[in-house]
This record gives sequence, structure tokens and C-alpha cells, in this order.
Amino acid sequence: MVHAFVMVKVDGDADTGGVADAISGIETVTEAHVVAGDFDVVAEVDAPDMYTVLDTVADAVRGVDGVTDTRTYVSMTE
Repeated sequence: MVHAFVMVKVDGDADTGGVADAISGIETVTEAHVVAGDFDVVAEVDAPDMYTVLDTVADAVRGVDGVTDTRTYVSMTE
């Protein structure tokens, strides 16, 4: 199992809470939180392998309207 944290930037005109809700509805996303700082949403992904994490971020998270950028950090501990 791979556990990753995905930092998400949201377009200034988008509803950040709505973006977080949309991201939290993605199958491999276990949590999504609106946060203050350099990024607007932090999502946690649990996937069976790195390829699934890649697909989740590249296709599903980046496919949410209002998402402008992401950074993915893979946990080194379970």
C-alpha cells in the first residue's frame, strides 16, 4: 500500500470547499482538507501501488475544475 499527500492549488475564482469536496469523492482519496498556506487543499491518497497514485493525481485530481497545480509527497512510513 502506498500512502501519499497531495498538495493542491485552486484557481482564485473557484470555490475551494467545492474543490475539496470533489477531490474527497475520488475513490483512492481518503481525506481532503482546505488549508491555509502555499496550497489550498491537502488530500491523502491510499493506493495499492505508485502507478495508481500517479493515475489518481494526473487524471482524477488534476481533472477537477479549479485545480491549477499539484505536488505529491509519498509517505516513507506506513
